[in-house]
Amino acid sequence: MDFSIGELSKQTGVKVPTIRYYEKEGLIDAPFRTEGNQRRYNETDRDRLRFIKHSRDLGLPMPAIRDLIELSQHPDRPCHAADRIAKNQLASIRERIAHLKKLEAELVRIASSCEGDHTVTECNVLKAFGDHGQCLDVH
Repeated sequence: MDFSIGELSKQTGVKVPTIRYYEKEGLIDAPFRTEGNQRRYNETDRDRLRFIKHSRDLGLPMPAIRDLIELSQHPDRPCHAADRIAKNQLASIRERIAHLKKLEAELVRIASSCEGDHTVTECNVLKAFGDHGQCLDVH
């Protein structure tokens, strides 16, 4: 079974320009082209595109996805590299979560610092947004 780029886009949820970008970057193979020069993709292409999309949804950077694709081409190799990529991504996500928690705490403090019963000149929210020095924590 083969698919047009539009069909592939619908089946994977990846936009057509992004599919072309992945082709250009070598993440998916250049497709077969019909006599009319229409791109035609197969199930392997679809599966690869789903893999890339899900990896991107999990926040993996393109070099890590490229490494995972390369690793998948060698099924007899140990999967230490894949484990490392997953653990690095987990560490990165945890770092971002910690940063977001700091931002949340600071925004809770800022939002509760002003009751809105005075003029803009006296507004603690505007003062806090305008002066990083008023923050309690580095974020």
